Amino acid sequence: MTRTALISSAEEFGTPVYTYDVDAILERLHGLRDLFAGQFDISYAIKANPNMALLRAMRPHLDTFDASSFAEVQRALDAGMAADRISFSGPAKRPEELERSVAVGVGEMVIESLSEAKQLSEIAERAGRVQPCLVRINPLKVPKKFGASMAGAASQFGIDEELIGETLPVIAALPGLRLEGFHIYSGTNCLDADAIAENFSICCSIFNQAVDVTGCRHKRVIFGSGFGIPYLPDETPLDHAQLPGLVLPIVKELLSRPEFAEAKPTLELGRWLVGPFGWLLMRVISCKSSRGKEIRTCDAGFNNHLAACGMMGSVFRRNWVYENLTNPDGDIGPYTLVGPLCTTIDRLAADLEIAEPRVGDILAIPQSGAYGLTSSPTRFISHPEPREVVLQNGQMHDASESLLNHRVEGQR
Repeated sequence: MTRTALISSAEEFGTPVYTYDVDAILERLHGLRDLFAGQFDISYAIKANPNMALLRAMRPHLDTFDASSFAEVQRALDAGMAADRISFSGPAKRPEELERSVAVGVGEMVIESLSEAKQLSEIAERAGRVQPCLVRINPLKVPKKFGASMAGAASQFGIDEELIGETLPVIAALPGLRLEGFHIYSGTNCLDADAIAENFSICCSIFNQAVDVTGCRHKRVIFGSGFGIPYLPDETPLDHAQLPGLVLPIVKELLSRPEFAEAKPTLELGRWLVGPFGWLLMRVISCKSSRGKEIRTCDAGFNNHLAACGMMGSVFRRNWVYENLTNPDGDIGPYTLVGPLCTTIDRLAADLEIAEPRVGDILAIPQSGAYGLTSSPTRFISHPEPREVVLQNGQMHDASESLLNHRVEGQR
């Protein structure tokens, strides 16, 4: 999206505002299919960005939605997705969520534990149904260079790899369930193609072990892809062109087994699809010098973008990329950007090299299309929630779903 279009969004809809380029998201989605020559189904993880305008736009171009709560299942249904094309994962599905999922005919329930499997089986039996399910497996390892690892340690996610021999036969025998495949999501936000390929190899090895245990023919294997996007100034983007040559031979070998001959390999993605095509736009409210530091206060802070403030799982807080849209040619200098919250931890960036931010300037945080608004504590201190705006078919429109409809009249 152009700088002019972003400024127009901020001026028309006020700040803070999230702005998403739906046209670019759909182009990326189709490019992904072309990249792998249609060999994978594509599933979108709703948790990355659940905005309804995005879901409705993406739905015709996806094979499945991945939901992590029944509320997300309902969002997928409201976006027009058929129930049998929804996959429901998550470690703490409440009994009522399981019941409602069975009732609406969710296509795949992703089992995270043996106790959940038994509970789901009983619910399905009472409803007179046999519920299709996948078993999530928690690997013993994930390659280095993944931004976050969910493998190798005690975890709420999935059946531990070393326990599949004793657990899968029990799940496969439950009368209310039909085991149709397996799911692995062991790491996220990787920018290294070789590491991603190594992870696919690990997944396929585990899938082979799992089918040796069950002896069943399976319909689906889900690879949590882990494809990453760069957030920091020194990060190199993932070389996507390398991926087919590295990944497809590994998956082809898996599918050569009779037990997987009818299985559809699926890429589950969230961040990679929508992250690069969202921006949080904010306005500089005031400026001051304090003990040798140039400080700029903004109308957005960690209440609006927890991840950009380094407070969403980061061990060390490092500056994301920021842009001064209003004054891009200003003198570059170190500035500390802070948000509007009455707490010292509300710091967006420290000693950031950026074109001079002046009062009234519009600043942008790129790469904000995923894990932005709904991943942040927007109700803390009751500042107005950001609006959400989408660019679709060349036109911008308000797609806000604010829970706090008390934006101050005329506030910018």
